[in-house]
Amino acid sequence: MANPGTLARTDMSGPRGKKPKKAFSASNIFIYGTLLLVSLYYLLPLYVMIVTSLKTMPEIRIGNVFSPPVEITFQPWIQAWSQHCTGLVCNGLSPGFWNSVSILLPSVVLSIAISSVNGYALINWKFRGSEVFFVILMLGAFIPYQIMLYPMVIILREIGLYGSLTGLVLVHSVFGMPILTLLFRNYFASVPEELFKAARVDGAGFWGIYFRIMLPLALPIFVVAIILQVTGIWNDFLFGVVFISKAENYPMTVQLNNIVNSVQGVKEYNVNMAATLLTGLVPLAVYFVSGKLFVRGIAAGAVKG
Repeated sequence: MANPGTLARTDMSGPRGKKPKKAFSASNIFIYGTLLLVSLYYLLPLYVMIVTSLKTMPEIRIGNVFSPPVEITFQPWIQAWSQHCTGLVCNGLSPGFWNSVSILLPSVVLSIAISSVNGYALINWKFRGSEVFFVILMLGAFIPYQIMLYPMVIILREIGLYGSLTGLVLVHSVFGMPILTLLFRNYFASVPEELFKAARVDGAGFWGIYFRIMLPLALPIFVVAIILQVTGIWNDFLFGVVFISKAENYPMTVQLNNIVNSVQGVKEYNVNMAATLLTGLVPLAVYFVSGKLFVRGIAAGAVKG
């Protein structure tokens, strides 16, 4: 039986462990102050864009860019979407939006579908030359796009796809595959190998394991891949300029450039800001809807490789 005096001394010693940090310690003030400054740095331009897009031109000419609009108007948004002129064409960003959608959807589906199968095969179905194939894919992930522009133009011209939306879909799909393959390979490496072996013992083949086991487990990394591809493809300007030859096929970013840099008439800053915000809504919406899964998938795909 323990000595009562010992118990009393133990109880009087108080709780053990690290002392709780003060809420307003110097380190907390520095951390949160830095985060606040960085947030303001990125959010202030967005605020200026929003309030400018809701002002009339006479109010903008007053010069106070940080003041909220005295009289809110959505006419700049309507004009940016369907009425603004670039040259002799006055239909705004709407044709470019549908062109971007036509480019985005097949590019995302094609690149992610092929990359997921590549990553699955490279980690679970070793074949002769698989390591060489993986090294080639990684080289493709780190070669600058600008180096490959001229060869890709020649290839698309030879197969009759240069200047078309189909050719641009092919370009986005090919350039997205290396980094996506790496992501899927690392994610599938985190799946217990015993699960894969058990499925083989039960008679499941290549596609059976992929569709019944790997796909249901890979939702977070699929969300990561979708966000990366949607952001990269939707915001792309370089490929749209190089691989599209007709103005009616330009994606939204190229049409935005034509609107903002138009030299005809008076600069309508409210319309330009509205057009810029309209162009960025799709990737922002995708990220905010699936942001938690994005972080989860990145963390899961970075632990093994």
